[in-house]
Amino acid sequence: MKIYQGAILPKGFQANAVHSGIKKSKKLDVGLLFSESACRAAAVFTTNKFAAAPVVICRDLLKANNIFHGVIVNSGNANCFTGESGIKAARLMSSAAVKNLGLKTKGIFVASTGIIGKKLPVEKIIRAIPELKKGLSAGGIKKFSQGILTTDKFKKEITVKINIQGKQITVSSVAKGAGMISPHMATMLCFITSDINIEKACLKEALKSAVADSFNSISVDGCQSTNDTVFILANGLAGNKILNKVSREYPKFLQALKFVCLELAKLIVKDGEGSSKIIQLEINGAKTEEEAKRVGFIIANSNLFKTAMYGADPNFGRIVQAVGTSGLDIKEKDLKITFSPLEKKEVKIKVSLGRGKKSGTVYTSDLTPEYIRVNSKYN
Repeated sequence: MKIYQGAILPKGFQANAVHSGIKKSKKLDVGLLFSESACRAAAVFTTNKFAAAPVVICRDLLKANNIFHGVIVNSGNANCFTGESGIKAARLMSSAAVKNLGLKTKGIFVASTGIIGKKLPVEKIIRAIPELKKGLSAGGIKKFSQGILTTDKFKKEITVKINIQGKQITVSSVAKGAGMISPHMATMLCFITSDINIEKACLKEALKSAVADSFNSISVDGCQSTNDTVFILANGLAGNKILNKVSREYPKFLQALKFVCLELAKLIVKDGEGSSKIIQLEINGAKTEEEAKRVGFIIANSNLFKTAMYGADPNFGRIVQAVGTSGLDIKEKDLKITFSPLEKKEVKIKVSLGRGKKSGTVYTSDLTPEYIRVNSKYN
């Protein structure tokens, strides 16, 4: 597996981003990711009961269509808690892109990220679509990855290349996310593209598995977003024989997808609003993996723990307190806690529960005064 710290679009994919007028800063705020060749697609969405309009629309699109060509996305406005007008705006974003691209199917996903509760100025987005289309190129992914950002301090991109059946397969992804991060999933959007030829059911299962150990294993502030979505589009242009779940080389693709998702998830934690450290919590000695992750998230979402990490304070009492709230029957003599040096930018903490042989890993960040500054002025 060859790893590239940047976005390199697979065969047949193009992208672009422009400023439509949503962001007053005049930064890029509308992006288009497109494959002229038809793609199989899968997606994973937030479970928040106030899911944003784009999430509602995309769930419907996945049920109604088997062929997709891309996604149009805006930043600066979440199009969430906007009623029926928000649903109409999301549909208009998709249909306008379909029309401008000359597609015969309703194969364009839609995504939004930004402030909740404000009406989306969808007319600005529609006016920007011809310019988006005109500027589509393979190199346009750099603009696209910039155009999806909100409070992010840096872009999040990664690409891997693998060999399957003698064909070079590319798996590339860009993501955004920095705050309101907690499963399921985080306040994030992720766009994964590949030229692999793979069955839809297989693609769906692979994405679900990859998300479980990456985007659903991170927390910055314990707040679940209304907009999070992970998309994957595969157009098959690599030319390999179609993969299914029993294909000998399916595990190789799954490994590549899991790697891409985990690396991006860790970048999101690293970029957590106001964070200065990324913290890996390895929970061992649990009866089940679910139990291990539950304990991990209780610790990760404890403000007492997170502020101790900011101060490089090895106060294991913060962890003892958090584990104790899990309700699990853990003997004092069995609870073991070890720290790596807390002054480092990357911290590893191991917690053994002494209850079984299963383990789970959760990634989080510290809590700093900067988090308050960012979120007290966001609106």
